[in-house]
Amino acid sequence: RSVVLHMTGFYGHAIGGKLFSRRSKSGYIRRTFDMPLVSMTEMLNTAKEKGYAVGQFNLNNLEFTQAILQAAEEEKSPVILGVSEGAGRYMGGFKTVVAMVKALMEEYKVTVPVAIHLDHGSSFESCAKAIHAGFTSVMIDASHHPFEENVATTAKVVELAHFHGVSVEAELGTVGGQEDDVIAEGVIYADPKECQELVERTGIDCLAPALGSVHGPYKGEPNLGFKEMEDIGKSTGLPLVLHGGTGIPTADIKKSISLGTAKINVNTENQISSAKAVRETLAAKPNEYDPRKYLGPAREAIKETVIGKMREFGSSNQA
Repeated sequence: RSVVLHMTGFYGHAIGGKLFSRRSKSGYIRRTFDMPLVSMTEMLNTAKEKGYAVGQFNLNNLEFTQAILQAAEEEKSPVILGVSEGAGRYMGGFKTVVAMVKALMEEYKVTVPVAIHLDHGSSFESCAKAIHAGFTSVMIDASHHPFEENVATTAKVVELAHFHGVSVEAELGTVGGQEDDVIAEGVIYADPKECQELVERTGIDCLAPALGSVHGPYKGEPNLGFKEMEDIGKSTGLPLVLHGGTGIPTADIKKSISLGTAKINVNTENQISSAKAVRETLAAKPNEYDPRKYLGPAREAIKETVIGKMREFGSSNQA
């Protein structure tokens, strides 16, 4: 969003609350007000209150980032950009990811709330690196540790994160399947009493209780634990997070949202639609070698998938 004022011969550019000015030939002051990156706290509390969910869509490269930001702006939807540790390494590191997102938000004149979220942070050190790189939200996944260790590690992350205005997501139980570096055999449902205790002892901002969803494609029909979801939502009072959002029927998505789920993670579906577009393009033009000619259609496929999810989750026109 730009405001041009005919005042003095300076060019003013606001990024992250700072104003940089330089002399312009036109005699105009141009001030560009970019929507800053935000934490998840306010967007998820608002979503829970109003009965919709915000999608977390994972970044894998430039095209994924472009597609998701474009979809969010077109749909006027808040959005969470998920970054796994592996994807962060692939893209050149956490600082590279933050710089890319900020630059694209400026180029696209993004006006909707955007959070950059560390997905499945494996340790306090990993969360700290993301926070210091400029991430506005982190997930500490200590769910594979004994409960007391999970609480201790999560509380340590919360202390650092909240000092920097960064939101924190934690997990209990085991979400099945494989997500990047995280592999889990089978599903272990979260215990509602442990969920309440974790929340009370750590001060996290949202909770991902494992309730039957899996990472990656489903083998058979998803079987979500709605009774446990309802109990955990009521006892903790926090926005809940549903991992493994790909392949869950719309009716189950709607029911999850009605029971307090305010964040739904999607990655596999975007990856599948992207890969399908690349395959189709190269099948039709086997001699094509310009990456823009096959990654462009992949970007559009991701964008359309994200738009569909935003509408399904009810987040469109909420920003």
